[in-house]
Amino acid sequence: MADMAIARCLALCRVARSQRGPALAATLDRLEEELGGLSARRGPAQLAEAAEAAEVAGVADAAMELDLAGYVTGWNAGAGELFGYTAAEAIGQHVLFLYPDDDQGGIAELVVEHDRASTEVRRRRRSGDTLRVRLSITPVKDAAGDAAGMHVRLAPVEEGMSVAGKASLHARIIDETDQGVVVIDANERIVSVNGAFTRITGYTRADAIGQTPDLLRCGTNDWRFRSLVQAAQAGAAPWRGELTGHRKNGEPFPQTAVVSAVRDGTGRISHVFALLTDISVHKDAEARMQRLTSYDALTGLPNQALLMQLLGQAMAAARRNRDSGALLVVEITRLGAITDTLGHEISNALLVEAGKLLRSRLREGDILARLGGGKFAIGLPRIERREHAALVAHKVTEVLAAPIAVGQHLLQVGTHVGIAVWPEDAHEPGALLRGADVAATRAGTSTEPALLFFSEEMNQRVREHLRIESELRDAPGNGELLLYYQPKVSLRSGRIVGAEALLRWRHPVRGLVSPGVFIPVAEETGSIMALGNWVIEEACRQIARWRDAGVAMPPVAVNLSARQFDRGLPQRMAAVLERHQVHPGQIMLEITESLLVRGADTVIAIMNELVAMGLALALDDFGTGYSSLAYLKKFPISTLKIDRAFVVGLPHEENDCAIARAIVTMAQQLRQEIVAEGVETMEQMTFLRELGCDQLQGYLFSQPVPAADFERMLRGGQCLALAPPDC
Repeated sequence: MADMAIARCLALCRVARSQRGPALAATLDRLEEELGGLSARRGPAQLAEAAEAAEVAGVADAAMELDLAGYVTGWNAGAGELFGYTAAEAIGQHVLFLYPDDDQGGIAELVVEHDRASTEVRRRRRSGDTLRVRLSITPVKDAAGDAAGMHVRLAPVEEGMSVAGKASLHARIIDETDQGVVVIDANERIVSVNGAFTRITGYTRADAIGQTPDLLRCGTNDWRFRSLVQAAQAGAAPWRGELTGHRKNGEPFPQTAVVSAVRDGTGRISHVFALLTDISVHKDAEARMQRLTSYDALTGLPNQALLMQLLGQAMAAARRNRDSGALLVVEITRLGAITDTLGHEISNALLVEAGKLLRSRLREGDILARLGGGKFAIGLPRIERREHAALVAHKVTEVLAAPIAVGQHLLQVGTHVGIAVWPEDAHEPGALLRGADVAATRAGTSTEPALLFFSEEMNQRVREHLRIESELRDAPGNGELLLYYQPKVSLRSGRIVGAEALLRWRHPVRGLVSPGVFIPVAEETGSIMALGNWVIEEACRQIARWRDAGVAMPPVAVNLSARQFDRGLPQRMAAVLERHQVHPGQIMLEITESLLVRGADTVIAIMNELVAMGLALALDDFGTGYSSLAYLKKFPISTLKIDRAFVVGLPHEENDCAIARAIVTMAQQLRQEIVAEGVETMEQMTFLRELGCDQLQGYLFSQPVPAADFERMLRGGQCLALAPPDC
């Protein structure tokens, strides 16, 4: 029953914590009534005994005894020391005399464990100050085991640190920080350093104490740190920045520093402190990052980004001094063949050696950079005349013309150089580089070492090239492409025996664009693959139309680019033939000699697969490239086409006649048909016919014509003008 009464009292305490005014008084009355019921069952002697026991138990800590009505019945020395009241002053008073006036120190959350309760509250000292204390409350029971009062132990809760504690903590923090700390007095003497200072500089406390700030001076003339200390002593604002110091072993190191003054209680400057941070690692990382972003990883030369900066500086200086300068773009050729043969490691080593050789032919102030691949750039900040840039170009091509030793290999490379001059060709680095690059590309059309100066005409060509590339990409979708057909005529009967499908581009503004203009652009940019596939598709579509219209169509020849001739070609051809229901015998594929030298085994396998499908193969422009009897022996070619370059001089040019005669004789022995291209005169036709040439193709009979015109030729049975009478 006593335990239940105590529980009720504790519950009333929790209620009293949240109440004010009359409600608080009523609750305390009920608490007094509950505790009074319990005290009636316990005698005064027993209460005194309990109070004495509690007093003894709480001597080390602040403690007090309360009766069941809340009046103080016991008060030990610890409580007196904590609150400032003697036992005589406290005993007999209600516990409320310890409550703050604003009543903000009521009972907080009460934690109950068995017969013990605890909480934290705010209480008032005799001086009027308040403090936060932890109460530990246990009931005092009489002989019958009933509650007779409460024993309360009080422990102050630390809300802050003492001055000494704070000083000790600050000292530990300063000593453990990774920043070096040095404190200097008014006499410019070091009076304190921390452990990090020793780790950074190598100077121990014994080395540093009593020394001046010159201890950290780097170089005999560097007084900056000491001057910063003196400025702080004179009342200057705190200074932050970078300094160079030196370690005990003499090694210089970069550091960030904060230098500031310390004032005493009167506001006077008593000391100066400096915080030092070693930033060597950061500087090293920054330097590595700078190299990564500004220098070529392979050769160690400036990259394009740094080249632009250096050129900008050189061009600005040239403008001020009214000087001229030049930029050379040097492109090294044959790298692809070297990589394919010997591997990337050798070609990379070759580029490193090439960079060293180029540097050896330049002045100290000249700029050498690598643009990527086999391209280098040479900046000549000052030249007297354009010809001086050409002299440098000759020097660099000469030094790269000799075989270059790379390991056990002696490697031969080619070079071509493009030159742009400022201020004539450009006024800013980007335009200058574009000009030199354009000139280098134009110079690269020659297989010999060559150099070329940039010109505005060249620039116009490049812009035209880019415009064609862009517009050609959209031409198929815009319906601007079409096929013309040039008849092939038999030199025996004069009849049309075939045709060559030729791609034309009808531009919406410029009209019909010559293939000589857009085909090279398509080859260079790779769009020739899409154009070639369109030609095959359109030729088969047209053959199907003629078939459906009842036109007896002879075979149509379609030109293939080297990009189209891959392992997927047979499958693509089968699909397009099937799609348009065209017989393979109605299509002839024309290839160039350059294709034949590209991996003979692979090419032969693809050719055999095409021939097995029923397609015929013709070798176009025979005699202009890598003509070899071995090709004709290995490859399943059914037709040779004599290039117009050997036809134009017939029958008057002796060499052309000899070549034409040799080609015809050889083809006859190999049982191959001969087609002569570019036949324009009766004399040419007569000579070729007498040689035994099978067919001609040229303006003598017809230029390339649209599909509708070619259909009319077929339906009308048009023949060669001087064909036999039975035509």
